[in-house]
Amino acid sequence: MDRTIELLKKSNALLEGHFLLSSGKHSNRYVQCAKLIQNPKYCSEVADIIADEIKKKNIKVDICVGPAMGGVIIAYEVARSLGVDGIFTERVDGKMNLRRGFEIKENSNVLIVEDVITTGKSSFETVELIKEMGANVVALSSIVNRSGKDNINGLDIISATKLNIETWDEDKLPDFLKEIPAEKPGSRNLNKK
Repeated sequence: MDRTIELLKKSNALLEGHFLLSSGKHSNRYVQCAKLIQNPKYCSEVADIIADEIKKKNIKVDICVGPAMGGVIIAYEVARSLGVDGIFTERVDGKMNLRRGFEIKENSNVLIVEDVITTGKSSFETVELIKEMGANVVALSSIVNRSGKDNINGLDIISATKLNIETWDEDKLPDFLKEIPAEKPGSRNLNKK
């Protein structure tokens, strides 16, 4: 078994039920990486898996950037494993920004680190910010790649594991999900529907 999947299961991070995702789609499975990340040993091990993949591909990284909230801790851990600095972006008035005195030097090689990549929305908000600063995004990385792709918009996705989790629009829900109340488990909204 894939070691990352094993750690996700051990930490109860793979959930089953009816979930309303931040994209507006519905799913019968959800990955709550925060449950894995809360265990420093598991988080460190998964970060080392990601860092090893970066090293195998000979990608030069000067700094790791994690979009808040999901990318903050895993970006720090991947940075630790690579021996570089780790910082994070935050949304201010709906737009990703660097705060807290964080800086990205011009021409730096930046690795974006997320917990889960599905559509790449948070990652690409961060990509735009990094490009505005004159730095280079060398790849996207994550604990879990749910996108079904190996790259998005020309950027490789390097993940500890890949998961194919089916999603549905509200008007196309399978009968078995219609009977289960939807939960909003993500960091953007923790309330039930």
